[in-house]
Amino acid sequence: MLTPPADLPDALLRATLVDGWGFEVTALEYRAVGRGSHHWEVTDGEGVRRFVSVDELTTKRLALDDPLDAAYHRLRAALGTATRLREHGHGFVVAPIPGRDGEPLVRTGDRFGVAVYPYVAGESFRWGEWESPAHRRDVLDLVVELHTASAAARGPALVDDFAVPHRDELELGLPGTDEVPDTGPYAHPAAALLTEYAAPVRRLLARYDDLVLAARAEPARMVLTHGEPHPGNTMRTGDGWRLIDWDTVLVAPPERDLWLMEPGDGSVLAGYVEATGVTPRPEMLELYRSWWHLSDIAIEASRFRAPHTGTEDDDESFGILRGVLDHISTLPVGRA
Repeated sequence: MLTPPADLPDALLRATLVDGWGFEVTALEYRAVGRGSHHWEVTDGEGVRRFVSVDELTTKRLALDDPLDAAYHRLRAALGTATRLREHGHGFVVAPIPGRDGEPLVRTGDRFGVAVYPYVAGESFRWGEWESPAHRRDVLDLVVELHTASAAARGPALVDDFAVPHRDELELGLPGTDEVPDTGPYAHPAAALLTEYAAPVRRLLARYDDLVLAARAEPARMVLTHGEPHPGNTMRTGDGWRLIDWDTVLVAPPERDLWLMEPGDGSVLAGYVEATGVTPRPEMLELYRSWWHLSDIAIEASRFRAPHTGTEDDDESFGILRGVLDHISTLPVGRA
C-alpha cells in the first residue's frame, strides 16, 4: 500500500509492539511496498530491525455480513501455518515472530491485525517480473517443497472454499443504478464501469462456478499452497531463496500456485510433473486465473462502495479495476 491507514496513529502501533512483543521502537518508517497490507520497518534501541505488517480487517472480510472476528481468525490461522512450516524445517518460509502469547498475530483496536517479522536482508523483486528462467525454476522448487510438506508441517491449515471475496458487493453493482451512494470520488465512475462490463463479468462468474464444482469433486488432489508465488513475493538472500507474504496460504488444488508461474511454454507444468508425478489440469489453471480476475474486480468494487478520499491507493485501485474489466471483455467465452 502506498499510504498508511489514517486511523492507526504511530503511537498506537508503537504501543502494540511493546505490549505484544516487548519491542521498544526507537525508529519507525512506513514502507510503501506491496498491496493489501501496510508495512513498516522498525528499529529498537539496540539497533535490532524488524518488519511489521498491518492488515485492515475490513479488507479481509469475504462478504458484507462477514464479521471482523472471522477475518481476524482466518488471517491468524494462515500466519500460524507459516510459523508451523518454519518450525518443521522449511527454511524458505519467512514466518512471523510469535508474540508474548505465542500467537503470530496481535489485534489492535477492532480493525487491525499486526504481525512482526525478522528483518530479511536480500534482493527483492517486483510483481510480474521474473529475473530469469532460473529464478522461476528455483521458486518452483520451493513450491514443490511446500506442496509435498508433511502432514505435521501442514497441520490444521484452512482449506480453500473457493469464495470470491466481496462477491456479494460485486453482484449488487452489476444491475446498474442511478442511485449510487456518493462515498468518494470514484464511487460513480466505478459503478459506471461495472454497468458497462456487466455482461463479461456475469459470464466469468458463471464459468467460475462450473469450474468450482469440478474442483470440489476431487478433494484428494489438494495440497498446501502459498496462493501468490509471484516474483514480488520472492527474495534472494545469502542463504538462498525465500517466499514472503503467507497470509494467503490454503489447502487447495496445486494449480492455485502453478497458474501464476507458468510462462505459457509448459516449462513450469512439465517441471512440476517431473518433481511430483502430478499432472496439472487445464481447467483448474483456468479456475484460478478466473478467481484472480474476479477477486481483483470485486475487491476494488467493494473499495469504492465504501467511503474513500481519492488517495494514491484509490487512484491505483481504479486503474486496476478498469484494466481487469477491459481484459476479461476480450476473452473468448469459456476462457479466463
